[in-house]
Amino acid sequence: MNIVIGIEGYVGAGKTAICKELLNKIPNSILLDGGSLYRAIVYSLMQSGLNLDNLKQQIKAMDIKQIMEKLKVQISIENRNTVIYVDGRKMEEEELQSTNSSIAVSELGTIANNKNLYIFGKNLIDEFKQKFNVIVSGRDLMAIYPNLDYHFLITASLEERIHRKSIKYHEKVDLEELKQNIQKRDELQEKAGYYKRYEKTIVVDVTNCKTIEDSTNAVLRYIKM
Repeated sequence: MNIVIGIEGYVGAGKTAICKELLNKIPNSILLDGGSLYRAIVYSLMQSGLNLDNLKQQIKAMDIKQIMEKLKVQISIENRNTVIYVDGRKMEEEELQSTNSSIAVSELGTIANNKNLYIFGKNLIDEFKQKFNVIVSGRDLMAIYPNLDYHFLITASLEERIHRKSIKYHEKVDLEELKQNIQKRDELQEKAGYYKRYEKTIVVDVTNCKTIEDSTNAVLRYIKM
C-alpha cells in the first residue's frame, strides 16, 4: 500500500530541501510540489501586467483553478520531481522563488477562491498514489487531502531561518530586509491558518540540524514503511 506524506513548513525552515532529500530515502516516491504550482499561477498573473494591489482587489472573485487553465499552467512529474509549465514553457526555479512572487503568493493565497484547485489537487494525489509513494509539499495540505498518512510541520527559529535564507541568496541580501520579509510571510500564513496543527500533525523542529540530511532524518524517524 502506497502512502501520502504531507510536508508543510515555516518560511526558510528547509521544507523544499527536505522534500527533495526524502526522494532519495523513500523508495518508489515522487514529489508533488503544490507550492510551485501556486507560485506559477501568481507569477503568471503578475507578468500579465496586474500589480499586487490590483490583484488583491480582484482575487476574491477569481477561481484559481479557472485562472490556472486560462494561463495554461500545467504540472508534470519528471524524474520523480515536479516541473511546472506555463503555455508550454518550463518555469525556472529563480522565477518561482523570487521575493516578489513569495510575498504575492502569501497575500493572495489567503483570500483567493481555492476550492476547485484543492479538488484538482486531491484528484491528482489519488491518481499518483495508485503507483507511487507521494510526497506532497505545500500549504493547507490537510484541507486538500485529509487522508494524509503523515502530516509534518517543519519549524526552526527565526534566526536560523534568516541564516538559511541568506545562504540560499548567496548572502547577497540585506539581513534586516530579509527578516522583515520572513516575518511578514509568517504573519500572513498564520492568519490564513496555514501553520495550523491538527491531531495527526507531527511538528519537527530542525533549528539544531546541521545538514539537510540531519533534517530529513528527523522527519524519517516517524515514517513507517
